[in-house]
Amino acid sequence: MKTKGVYMIVLVVIASFLIGILPSNAAEEVWGTVSKYDIVTTAEKAGTFNTLVAAIKAAGLEDLMRQQNSYTVFAPTDEAFANLPPGTLEELLLPENRDKLQAILTYHVLMEKRIISSRLKGVHELQTVNGKKLKVWYSPDRVLINNALVVKPDITTKNGMIHVIDMVLLP
Repeated sequence: MKTKGVYMIVLVVIASFLIGILPSNAAEEVWGTVSKYDIVTTAEKAGTFNTLVAAIKAAGLEDLMRQQNSYTVFAPTDEAFANLPPGTLEELLLPENRDKLQAILTYHVLMEKRIISSRLKGVHELQTVNGKKLKVWYSPDRVLINNALVVKPDITTKNGMIHVIDMVLLP
């Protein structure tokens, strides 16, 4: 029995060493694994969240989203932003609409919570940073946040969890 425990410890140490020395570049990162980057950098490197990152920066939320905190972000893809009515995104990115953009983006964020998709089972509402609640529908084959489908769950970052969704959530 002791020998089995020693082998397990050795395997964990070797695995930790190998993970630490293997190169990590964005193209090689696999969804559903741990990213060594914060939420914003992970989104930038993924290449499918360019609009979200631009919106975070335009809203003045970049520093907040890079902080060592614990967030859960429901992240719409570029395609999800493209499905907004024509002109909506351009209007939101104007400096005079910064408050509105912040309200929309913070509706996608849970602060001080790192929630993996399997923990959403049985959860019916989640409190967002902007104070409004999201409705959650969970079934064994899918998770819906309001009407948005979680298409890629459980991307663990240095400061939180990202769940990719197929539409922009509007408060």
